[in-house]
Amino acid sequence: MSPTEGAADPPPGRARGPAISGPAAAALVFGSSGAVLVVEIVSLRLLAPYFGLTLEMSTLVIGLALAAIAAGAWLGGRWADEHDPRLRLGLLLGVSGAVVAATPFALRGVGGIEGAALVPIVATATIVVPGALLSAVTPMVTKLRLASLDETGTVVGRLSGIATVGAIVGTVVTGFFLISVVPVTWIMVGLGALLAAGGLAVEIASRRRAALVAGAVVLVGGLGASLAPSGCDAETKYHCAVVVDDPVRADGYVLRLDNLRHSFVDTSDPQYLEFAYVRALAAAVDSRFEPGAPLEAHHLGAGGLTLPRYLADTRPGTRSTVSEIDPGVVRIDRERLGLGDVGGLAVRIEDARLGLRELGDDGLDLVVGDAFGGVSVPWHLATREFVTDVRRVLAQDAMYAANIIDFPPLAFARAEVATVGTVFEHVALAAEPAALRGEGGGNLVLVASPVPMDTAAWQAAIDERHLDWEVLDGAALDAWVGDAPVLTDDYAPVDQLLTPYPSVG
Repeated sequence: MSPTEGAADPPPGRARGPAISGPAAAALVFGSSGAVLVVEIVSLRLLAPYFGLTLEMSTLVIGLALAAIAAGAWLGGRWADEHDPRLRLGLLLGVSGAVVAATPFALRGVGGIEGAALVPIVATATIVVPGALLSAVTPMVTKLRLASLDETGTVVGRLSGIATVGAIVGTVVTGFFLISVVPVTWIMVGLGALLAAGGLAVEIASRRRAALVAGAVVLVGGLGASLAPSGCDAETKYHCAVVVDDPVRADGYVLRLDNLRHSFVDTSDPQYLEFAYVRALAAAVDSRFEPGAPLEAHHLGAGGLTLPRYLADTRPGTRSTVSEIDPGVVRIDRERLGLGDVGGLAVRIEDARLGLRELGDDGLDLVVGDAFGGVSVPWHLATREFVTDVRRVLAQDAMYAANIIDFPPLAFARAEVATVGTVFEHVALAAEPAALRGEGGGNLVLVASPVPMDTAAWQAAIDERHLDWEVLDGAALDAWVGDAPVLTDDYAPVDQLLTPYPSVG
């Protein structure tokens, strides 16, 4: 097939001009490149429920996106030499739009299947297919803009620059604006509809009636995807959030963030604690402080605010502040889980570490760390520098209590205990015996204090709550930690220490 198939020859004696106008070329290159980065960033959110928001997952998504860009540029250049690019651009945009619009529904559909074995395949396809097709646009448009070899450098350089600017704008707009105001489902559906509309416009401009009908079908399909349910009560900046009624307790609710049960709340009985790790945390507090004594407490992470509710009910006069980075979670707490009924509670929308910096020295009785979820662990809340700031805000006889989540062989949990032990003189850990033996994972609760703690009292309080958990401290805990590394801001391989991918579902 001739490289100039579909292109009319110029009249004798007249130089052939560009086959596409400069503004149209800039719009296509800018928009397609920006769309690739929007898909990449949103894909991280869509995949987090199944693989966690880990360094490995982020690296994989970035790698897939770069592979798609490379493949698209390569194939787009070849197609541009073998076919008239005007006969391909609309189709590339239309198919990309259909795939992008269908992505959230396809992922959640296969994610709900037992075992979710198809999730990696579908995830790869939904990043690579539109990324490659959209990346093929730039070399095709470049071919259409070239009227002579004398301007090759100018045309290629200009369009490459425009493509880069488009990618930057797509990244910034998505990260700073779209994610904060639009659910990720509708970001993808809206982008898919825009791409399909762009493909339709290209087909109209090229006056290809058959392809015009196909483009219209793609556009309608992309818009129709918006009618499908997302499966979320609310799509927050970070999660697909669902509140599930408990089948046994009339006022009991489970807050699910993505595919994990994050909190259980009984709005009529704040002293009812369903989750084992929350009971272990409550046992640590009650064994440390006088019964009923009010506390000055600060909580890192909100969830369903189960422990702040418990403290407000069992220790009247307690003042709790909470740092929660996701305003959507706080909105659900307020609208569905009775946040307004909790006395002495102030919730601040902020990063937990940045919020901690604003607190004064030696003013708190208790700091509770519960910002860990599944395989997504905020590494900056696990380092020695962070723990040093925790100690700064605590009074001398106060306590730091943290929920740690890990999986065999518990390398992260051991490193975190080692890290806390470099800042606090007294550290203890509680978990199921099987977990401590390395035969299981899940939740572990760490407590630390500048002064000695009555770990026997903590063990007794755990036993009273019918938990089959064991407390380790002293030499036994040192032996359990072994030669685990200390985590610092300069060295915190949290995602590598965690076993990253437990079974999905």
